[in-house]
Amino acid sequence: MSLAGENLSFQKKLAVVTTLLFFVKIVAWVFTHSVAILTDTLEYTINVVAGFISLYSLYLSAQPRDENHPYGHGKAEFVSAAVEGILMVISCVVIVYEAIDNLLYRPHTFHQLDYGICLVAATAVVNYIAGYYAIRKGKQNNVLTLVATGKHMQSDTYGTVGIVAGLVIMYFTKLAWIDSIISLVFAVVIFISGYKVLRSSIAGIMDEADEELLKNVVHFLDEHRRENWMDIHNLRIIKYGSILHLDCHATIPWYFNINEGHSEVKALEDMTRENFGEHVEMFVHTDGCLPLSCPICIKHDCAVRQHELVQRIEWSVENVSTNSKHSVQMVTH
Repeated sequence: MSLAGENLSFQKKLAVVTTLLFFVKIVAWVFTHSVAILTDTLEYTINVVAGFISLYSLYLSAQPRDENHPYGHGKAEFVSAAVEGILMVISCVVIVYEAIDNLLYRPHTFHQLDYGICLVAATAVVNYIAGYYAIRKGKQNNVLTLVATGKHMQSDTYGTVGIVAGLVIMYFTKLAWIDSIISLVFAVVIFISGYKVLRSSIAGIMDEADEELLKNVVHFLDEHRRENWMDIHNLRIIKYGSILHLDCHATIPWYFNINEGHSEVKALEDMTRENFGEHVEMFVHTDGCLPLSCPICIKHDCAVRQHELVQRIEWSVENVSTNSKHSVQMVTH
């Protein structure tokens, strides 16, 4: 099964799980008439809707490239995550409204709290486990949609745990106002999680640089560079769903023929894919070295060297991202 097919299959399972949990929450609300459980159920409606939106986005991202989408359809995953983040924020508004309404205006009478506690607690356990596996699968396959879904499910679990705690306290103390207070507290938790998901998705849509990923890539290339690579510059990384596109310029000896240059590029591409996965696409433009490269060149058997090695420049995000060849000025400044 392809990577895209694997992601799609996993999201289908998540959609089934969230739908089943949604119906269990409805049953718990019917038993108890608790506004906290009603709020949890309404909020979980967002989870179900978002799950099917994510499923559709992964279906789109799994489609092959075409003339209108030469880089594939992976951006659909960012749009899906953005929708999910917005829905999480909207759900907070619903929770706050219901909690305040129950606390100040229309307090509810509770029934069969023991049954409700057991059912809601069970959904919390299943939901958290499903969210954990969604985040792990998303990070493993570099799929923002699965990571967003998993974080949403786990944030739901935190709210559900608070609701269960409130229900347990109410069961023994009969203090009904705790129901609303717990809901308000965890509305803040869900809002923060929704904001983070929304922020990440917008960053992906806008092709914002992933600083952590850039650091990892540059550090790896610096640690494993070959002596024929004078430098790597103009490095760019763009995410299209689970696919990473890396573009860069590599400075190699000017006297290499086409086959020798191709061998160096292939070694760079293979090394990167081995470390960051087969879902990496790398496009490398080769530049011939200039005399200014000699003081930083670590190639020992160069017959045309015009200057002795002064210092090996350590590659960093700053100098690898520049649009010019590295030179001795980087050593002296």
